[in-house]
Amino acid sequence: MKDFVAPDQVPLRPPSQVMRLSRMGSMFPTRLSFLRSLIRRLAAENMTVTRPVWDMCENGFGRAVYSLNLGGYTYSLVAISNDLPPEKRTDRVIAEAWDSAYVLYDGVPDTAELDRISANAPLQEAGRFTERDLVLSRANKSVRLFQHVTDALRNGEQPDGDMIRSVGYLMRTTAVYGNGKFGIADRGLIEDRPGLTGPFAAEMLSVWMIRNFTHDLAEHVGQGTLDRRFKRHLGIGNSTGLGMAPFLVTHPVLLNNWMLARETGLARVRAISRLDDTQQNRLRALAIRATRHLDQWQVPDPKHQARIERLRVDWGHACDALDALDDQMPLDRVMRDAEKFSEDVQELMGALIMEPFADLIDGLTECMADPIGPIADYCADTDRVKATIDQHFSWALTLDYEDKAQCQQFWYVSEAKLEPRLGDRFEEPGAHRESPLDIARRIAALHADLPNAAQPLATFLTTHPQHGLALERVQLASRYPYGEIQDNMIAADCLPIDMLRCKLSFFGASKFDPKSDLWTRITLCQGAPLRDELDAHADDWWLPIYEAP
Repeated sequence: MKDFVAPDQVPLRPPSQVMRLSRMGSMFPTRLSFLRSLIRRLAAENMTVTRPVWDMCENGFGRAVYSLNLGGYTYSLVAISNDLPPEKRTDRVIAEAWDSAYVLYDGVPDTAELDRISANAPLQEAGRFTERDLVLSRANKSVRLFQHVTDALRNGEQPDGDMIRSVGYLMRTTAVYGNGKFGIADRGLIEDRPGLTGPFAAEMLSVWMIRNFTHDLAEHVGQGTLDRRFKRHLGIGNSTGLGMAPFLVTHPVLLNNWMLARETGLARVRAISRLDDTQQNRLRALAIRATRHLDQWQVPDPKHQARIERLRVDWGHACDALDALDDQMPLDRVMRDAEKFSEDVQELMGALIMEPFADLIDGLTECMADPIGPIADYCADTDRVKATIDQHFSWALTLDYEDKAQCQQFWYVSEAKLEPRLGDRFEEPGAHRESPLDIARRIAALHADLPNAAQPLATFLTTHPQHGLALERVQLASRYPYGEIQDNMIAADCLPIDMLRCKLSFFGASKFDPKSDLWTRITLCQGAPLRDELDAHADDWWLPIYEAP
């Protein structure tokens, strides 16, 4: 057996550059994204998806089961389609009814289990679930597009391509729950199973299977066959808000592992000394694809549409650097050239130059989970704590937390829905129940209370127990340098949308459609292979573009 030789790489971009909200809010999906790695696994196993149950009335209400074998285990998506009155349809988390509900089931449900799921899945958090239920989800139709597609099929026609392109999904999920939520299986029950070891793998598998169901449902109701190119472009929409944002703060090890894998991949390709003709042509072709993707990315919000339009212009200039790829270390030069442009351009270019190099990138997905939990570098005394703060948290010490603008917002958990929310500290009640996401302020307060003379950490904690969380973050910093967002999470100018985009880009989302600074719509699985397309070309769907039939 040959000894492993690590690929060459340039120095990683430092956390001080990478871990700022503005850059995290500029991220694009890459081949490290969880959906991409899942599809590669399905293709590697020559996956076959069966549909053992299809019990739908002519209007598309009823239940269905889709099953597949992954890593030696069988999983089934149970889909329940409901007749939802228009007045009950809403994407808000406070909704109590949806067009469809789903459970990813461990095995193949028998009739009794299918009856149980059919009764409980539409209730979502009000239902009762077991450890056989791995993921719980729900979705609403894009009513206008779904109706148009089914009407066209009934008339023996294909739907309007412009509508397919502009909407991009037949249904959008409002939640995809895993890890023990509402009584479903804890992550620990499946985290060692082949195929589900990566972050959110079970959730991504559910989304991909739901997408296949939406195609089948439209064809069933429309009594026709939708053009394959249309189906490939129709992904799954998603509405995501504040409920997702705190995750990156409360899971510093996962955040570090995700960002470190991404930065390592980028550093590896930047170290490539020479590109052959095939690699050069591939990069230029992908740049053209990205240009077309940007041209097709339209959102209603004027501010965000203006940002997309600026990106289009700057991207065209940045791509000039791809005309000369014969230099030594050409991709390092390309990234240095991109620094003249916005963070949007830089992060898009970083995603692009990683795309052709599966041999350097794909293995990094094995490092993105957190199988053992945090391992702290213990600080024996307060001098060591102070030195670590000075090294890793200097950014948190420069802010004036007496300034209202630096502490205007507070995070809390809604009593009604048990979901994270943001409040105005000076205009709204509830700050006494603030969630501990104010890491920067806590670190600064800890630093201010540290004694001038070294003191054993245990002694310090006896008199200052309020600094326990801050000390935990400090002791994690050396081992997990990309685990901390280097911005003030309670400042008036903190934009949760940046955290949402970062996390969703790791899921594999594209065409972000922000509705405010607090929530966004996205599309997942757009361009992804259909269930009968899991072949050698199954991984080529980065930044999908609409291709008219």
